[in-house]
Amino acid sequence: MKKNVVVLVALVAALFAFKPADSVLKFDTAASNVLWKGYKVTGSHEGTVAVQYGDLKYNDAGALTGIYVKMDMNKMVCTDLDAATGPKLVGHLQADDFFGTAKFPTATFESTKVTARDTKGNYMVVGKLTIKDKTQEVKFYANVADNAGVKTGTGKLTIDRSKFDIKYGSGSFFDGLGDKTIYDEFDITFNIVAKK
Repeated sequence: MKKNVVVLVALVAALFAFKPADSVLKFDTAASNVLWKGYKVTGSHEGTVAVQYGDLKYNDAGALTGIYVKMDMNKMVCTDLDAATGPKLVGHLQADDFFGTAKFPTATFESTKVTARDTKGNYMVVGKLTIKDKTQEVKFYANVADNAGVKTGTGKLTIDRSKFDIKYGSGSFFDGLGDKTIYDEFDITFNIVAKK
């Protein structure tokens, strides 16, 4: 009798300890991208960065539990300048003054906490953003919608580039820049498509 009780207790403990593996939906990298927008005294510039890899994780109840994005910093495009000046700006952004993509070819975001705000696909996301091997915690709101098993999502955050050792043209570090000042904060918007 005691043996049966021990076995039963062990089975119950195992059932409670069992945690189903999250289901993973991988990004369609051709349909996903990251938008960037930087600001200076005289205006702003914007463009895209290609997504090299990404995934969404869901638990067995269908709740979003994780987000991972890997960005290819060597596939950056400026969308607000013409075909002559856009590549020049991108070349400068990829140089050591900014992102140093020869040494740091990728940037990543990995969530550490995802909290549902409602039942309409709105979430608060907390995670680690890594640029130039510098990692900072960031928080932002995201929305993920479902269309016949295909997930489409967007999330926007504002980043202080100086925390990632990107100080070129920053009025926080250099005096007398005048209208050549580039603001420390820039925007990133994730636009993703994911499916099994």
